[in-house]
Amino acid sequence: MTKIKICGLMDKHTVDEVCRLGADYLGFVFAKSKREVTSDQVRLMTTDVPVTIQKVGVFVSPTIEQLQRTVQEAGLDLVQIHGDFPNGSCGVPTIQAKSVNGNEKEFKTTADFLLLDAPPKEFYGGNGETFSWKAVQLNLLPQEKLFIAGGLTAENVQQAITYFQPFGVDVSSGIETNGVKDLAKIQAFINQVKEYDHVSTTR
Repeated sequence: MTKIKICGLMDKHTVDEVCRLGADYLGFVFAKSKREVTSDQVRLMTTDVPVTIQKVGVFVSPTIEQLQRTVQEAGLDLVQIHGDFPNGSCGVPTIQAKSVNGNEKEFKTTADFLLLDAPPKEFYGGNGETFSWKAVQLNLLPQEKLFIAGGLTAENVQQAITYFQPFGVDVSSGIETNGVKDLAKIQAFINQVKEYDHVSTTR
């Protein structure tokens, strides 16, 4: 089953609804962004999150000390790192995010998971743009630990899963209306992923 990560969450009502709708991972941004949150906010937002749903902190070029502190303060289950990847352990599994610019041949990582995203603009991630899928050599990707991000929506997520066969998909701006998370779009996105998985397992 394809895992679903809903990123850029900023309020408890949306967090609770995303859990109810069937997400597997919740993403909270701890880097400069219009979706930036604090450890205290995440603690309050996630008081009712089931233990089966993983809380992911998103960082840009953090220090290992910053990761360790925020993991403890916010109660994170994983960290997702854009930019420079620090040495050392932060105590939880890691997702290394890499931008696809179109000239890469392969993507290697020492992290537990690899996330492919579109190149950054003002901020890393959440820009609503896809990258060139054909620029990536599929046979060199670690599909069993691969997340795909970058401009995903309910309209194209099945195509992305068909093309990459990833472990999971990651969405933020593609489920927003006027910069705010839209529960109808979230439901449509999750439904498309689950429909794909259901059809593929019944063939």
